[in-house]
Amino acid sequence: MRITEAARRLGMSPRMLRYREALGLLPPVRGKGAHRRFGEEELAAVAQAVELEKRFNVSPAELAFGLRVLTDPAVAQAVRELGLRIGRVQAPRRVLDFEKEKALRLLRERATASGKAPHR
Repeated sequence: MRITEAARRLGMSPRMLRYREALGLLPPVRGKGAHRRFGEEELAAVAQAVELEKRFNVSPAELAFGLRVLTDPAVAQAVRELGLRIGRVQAPRRVLDFEKEKALRLLRERATASGKAPHR
């Protein structure tokens, strides 16, 4: 179906549907140089996006950026670095730190079981 019919079925304007397409919130067009035809898959994708926007109170642009973070490693890394800097993301624990803590815990447990204090 054409964009006008698809927009009517989705309860939005053709302009809003084109905006969502420009943001990458629609499945890619099949075939090089092909005009978009809206089928059930495209309608379902837009409906799902609208539902997510309402559920999480985000704009189409915010949802599109979230998808970009999931699919573009450079963007994901930049957002992660910001999250670390502002304290919204915790740095991953290093494997050696984990192993050190595990060894110290085992020593404390062994010392407690034998009644001796652990050496530091």
